[in-house]
Parts: sequence; structure tokens; C-alpha cells
Amino acid sequence: MNPRSDIHDRLAASLREARKARGLSLDAVAKLSGVSRSMVSQIERGESSPTVATLWNLTQALQVDFAGLLEGKPQPGIVVIRAAAAPVILGRGIAVSIRILSPAEAVGEHEVYDLSFGAGGALESEPHSPGCREHLTVVEGALLVVSGDEESLLGPGDTARYSADRPHAIRAEGGPSRAILIVQDS
Repeated sequence: MNPRSDIHDRLAASLREARKARGLSLDAVAKLSGVSRSMVSQIERGESSPTVATLWNLTQALQVDFAGLLEGKPQPGIVVIRAAAAPVILGRGIAVSIRILSPAEAVGEHEVYDLSFGAGGALESEPHSPGCREHLTVVEGALLVVSGDEESLLGPGDTARYSADRPHAIRAEGGPSRAILIVQDS
């Protein structure tokens, strides 16, 4: 077994997972990091060995721990992601902005999102993996939660826990709304 190849494979997988967890395209990562799109793609496929400077730029753009990238260990101490630096997913749903609050290593297990809905905003979702659950807490406004054939209207401070392994939706009711969404075992 070639240890150098193993390191490249782990690095490629870690960077690809971090990019996908943040909902970023190769073009977006290239713009954020200053690394060319083709180089990002080659690194993710394990076809290129990045320099330390390139790796640093990518980890800063993806907001992942440079030192623990290959080991997958959490960074010690208090990790702060400033509001303006948190990755945002746009283009999913109608009039909704999804800000990613959880770290890349939590993808698929315990994901946390800050959802901001404009008037008439909606986030419609296909079923996630079997057993997946979502926990939605309304911060501002009113949201209608639909899970399969069930639905419930929530106001500020209300929390809904529901199955997300069936079609489900979150819809703003009566104006702009904001909520925190936790997705478990997606």
C-alpha cells in the first residue's frame, strides 16, 4: 500500500465532502479560495498534490481545520464562525436562504441550519434516508410544517420534531420567517 496515495485519497475525500456539505460548486470554491477551478477539481479527484499554500487557501474558503484535515479530528478550543463567514445555500426552495451552522464532519449525522424565509417562502424536500428526523424551532414569524399527510402551524419559540424520511415541507405563513433546523441521520 502506498501511504502517499492514501493521504491523497483522504485529502481529496475530505475537501470534496467539505465543499458538498456547504453546498458550494467548484466555481464557488475557486472564487472563495483564489485556487483555479481546474486545480480544485484535480485535487478533489486525487490527481494533484496541492502545495501548503493552496491547501491553506482551500481550508480557509471551506472553513475546515487545516491541521485536522487528514485526521478528521475536531479543532480544540472555541471555534467561531462569524455570521458573515457562514456558508449560505441559495437556489433551493422558494424565497429561502439556508445558512449552514454545523461543521463539515457532521454531514449526514447531525446537521444544523439557520433558515430565513421571505414572504411566501417554502422549502419542499424529498424523503431523506430511512429514520431521518428533523427538529425545527421557529425564531420569528410563522411556519407551516408538513411531513407526509400531517401538518402543523408553528409560531415563535415553537419546536416541531417530525419524520423526514417521507416528503416534507416548511412554508412561511403570513410574512417573513426564520427558524433553526436540525437534521439527524440524513
